[in-house]
Amino acid sequence: MNIKIKPTQQQLDHWIENYIPEKDLFFLRTNDVSSFQNELLGTLVFPKSEFFTHSSYNGIQLVNSYMYWMISKEAAFVIVAQPEWITSLPDDNRRELFTLQHELGRGLVGPLSLLSDQHSFPEDYVLNLNGEKIGVLQRKMWVKLPASIKEDIVYKTAQQYDEWTSLQPPASTPSHLTNYANTFSTEPGANCLSATLFAISSEPHLEEWIIHEWIHGDTFMQKLTQASFSKVEDKFQAGDAVVWVDENGNVQHAAYCIDGQLFFNKNGQTSFNPWKIVDWTELEEEWKRFTPSVYRRDSRGL
Repeated sequence: MNIKIKPTQQQLDHWIENYIPEKDLFFLRTNDVSSFQNELLGTLVFPKSEFFTHSSYNGIQLVNSYMYWMISKEAAFVIVAQPEWITSLPDDNRRELFTLQHELGRGLVGPLSLLSDQHSFPEDYVLNLNGEKIGVLQRKMWVKLPASIKEDIVYKTAQQYDEWTSLQPPASTPSHLTNYANTFSTEPGANCLSATLFAISSEPHLEEWIIHEWIHGDTFMQKLTQASFSKVEDKFQAGDAVVWVDENGNVQHAAYCIDGQLFFNKNGQTSFNPWKIVDWTELEEEWKRFTPSVYRRDSRGL
């Protein structure tokens, strides 16, 4: 039976406080730079290749808020600016820059139709494109927005990331997962791989911190091997980890099988993606572009 889930008010307040990063980022194509050449005082302009490998700009909050994975390949440069800079631009330049962010797929840009009260969104941060009103979020304007509008924006945005419905945890759910099943994380970073590693832990009191980590594929596979898991050709059963890989063998997702039918799962590394109980049908549909494999603990292992 499906059940409704939602974040606590404390979690929601924390999301609101941290939703907009303290630095504004603006992405440009090569031929766009000249349009803003006279307006760049007080900013840094990074070539894309340097920006995406720069340690200062690869924090999980920036990655999630600006949705780096959605940025168009046409983006060639990134303006990094303090929150006040955008307010210093002439109106035409600001609108042009905002339009570029929409075209290049930057995060914190979206339709105002999602909001209950569109009229409270500042007009200077609204684009009218093809008959649709698009809102652009920036740090300085965010600080000044009424609390009710902030809550509405974050609440509606979060529900675009994942369905806030889940399944009741079965009686066989391991005890160390019951406090996490069908809940949200307060901080970003926790992902499907960390959720699966914590689920298979034989010493969860020592490894609970792992569920909050942003784990990558190679680290995940190494830990899986250390825990005496190996690939099998059988259908999944209770206690197995199912791992999805792309055509190059890169790990893209993982989930823990609780009882042969239901899984402990997290669909992304944002706070908006809950740890929840799902069935195989949902997982199969969500990750159908990748190939699943079953990993099982050796009975002689831990």
